[in-house]
Amino acid sequence: MAKFVKIYPQNPSEREIERVVKVLEEGGLIIYPTDGVYAFGCSLRSPKALERLATLRGKSDKDLSIVCSDISMADKFARIDNSQFKTLRRNLPGPFTFILEASTKVPDKALGGRKMVGVRIPDNSIPLAIVERLGFPMATASVKDHDEVVEYTTDPELIAERYDEDVDLVIDGGYGTLVPTTLVDLTGDEPEVLREGGGELK
Repeated sequence: MAKFVKIYPQNPSEREIERVVKVLEEGGLIIYPTDGVYAFGCSLRSPKALERLATLRGKSDKDLSIVCSDISMADKFARIDNSQFKTLRRNLPGPFTFILEASTKVPDKALGGRKMVGVRIPDNSIPLAIVERLGFPMATASVKDHDEVVEYTTDPELIAERYDEDVDLVIDGGYGTLVPTTLVDLTGDEPEVLREGGGELK
């Protein structure tokens, strides 16, 4: 049965953040709020948790991204040139997923044979505090049913009910939205918006 933890985004409790991090360090799977839809998260360093996340989301899932606390953390796990850095700095934290070339620090299990990784720095203090305390990124994927964001995914209590047997902890950080991130490919000569979402690219 999943633990249910209330954390306020305005002032995340250090004790509760510590509790979440402990679950992640032990290979647990969590559901947490972002600046858009709620998301699954696990430690990027836990092969067991990455496997559980892949199973839960479906083996063919291409939406797995990493959540970083800031651009300097992202720079360790993705190859970022000057032009890409400027784009990230202008738009993050914010409701974006930026596709970048993964560095060798991203485990193969997280990439699933791909060379690219989605990078998230959400404009929400809860995941930022978790990842900062963890010391490295979380692997993450949006809470969706059959690739469709549905109404219950905005309500943490309904999410907890739905995924009670699948995850170890659900964070109630208030109601989420049904708006996905803006997906931007930064691997070409110019940024390419692949999906319009909550962010307007600057």
